[in-house]
Amino acid sequence: MKLPKETLQESIAHQREALIAMLQEPLRQAAAACSLVWGDRAGLDAALSEALQGLPHCKFLYALDTDALQISDNVSREGLIEKDFGRDRSDRPYLSRVVPSTGFVLSESYISLAALRPSLTAVQIVRNAAGAVLGFVGADFDLRDLPMTRELYEEPRYWRQIKGDPSIRGTVFHQTRVDSEMDRHVDTVLSVVEELMVDHGVFHVMLHFSSSRAVVWVMQDPYRYRLLDIDGLIDPDSCLAYPRTPYPADALVPAARVRDVLDGFRALRLMDEMFYLRSGTLNIFNGMVGLTFSCDGSHYIPCDEFLGMDHAFWLGSA
Repeated sequence: MKLPKETLQESIAHQREALIAMLQEPLRQAAAACSLVWGDRAGLDAALSEALQGLPHCKFLYALDTDALQISDNVSREGLIEKDFGRDRSDRPYLSRVVPSTGFVLSESYISLAALRPSLTAVQIVRNAAGAVLGFVGADFDLRDLPMTRELYEEPRYWRQIKGDPSIRGTVFHQTRVDSEMDRHVDTVLSVVEELMVDHGVFHVMLHFSSSRAVVWVMQDPYRYRLLDIDGLIDPDSCLAYPRTPYPADALVPAARVRDVLDGFRALRLMDEMFYLRSGTLNIFNGMVGLTFSCDGSHYIPCDEFLGMDHAFWLGSA
């Protein structure tokens, strides 16, 4: 049986578990070494410098007392950085969590003060031989330096609704749809778009009905988008600018259903003078349809679910 896809939060949690497993023992050893020279600035710098060799991805190591005042220099691979000695770190986000009984905690990601980059800090309690808490060892990591231990997160396929600009939602009852150029030529536009998607390699389209334009991505050059204005959308010759391309076998949207989705966009655009579709998107590989309505609310829906809904549902949902 195929396992369900992870949510974004599940993927992040698994990444954090792998990082904790990698960092916990080296920091425990660093804390043990520091406990033997606690209160001696030079001794702490030396112990942390040696510990840094076992933390290849670490940016800075330092020691803090129980009030979160720094009692060592910042130890880095470039040498000692003295300016942070005596610094009060009590207000930093990595010290806001309660350290568990294991004595180790990995912070949530935050934006560093100096580099203004996403960062993580691991904190390990330092105890003396009798078990009393002396302070903490902190290890800072730049997120981009940490090894990736998980595969690329894959977007799940389920219906999501996102509320838009409250100022637009508040005035929706005072607006009326005005026919755009795309509305007036919608049959031609949809036929051109269908041809581009089914036979000319376009795998993702964003149709902006109100502003009469489309943005497309093609399989031959997926990192760059192309903008089609209304002149291009109503001219079937536009298809000549895109090479003939077989419809991909791994697309989640069957070629025969592309026109059904586009016709669904037209129906939602014209369904009501107050609540109407402003833009629609279709990606044939992830099988998702995107809708943004006049109230600025957006929906992201699997294609098969979208095709199973009638227009009365959308009037009630809007």
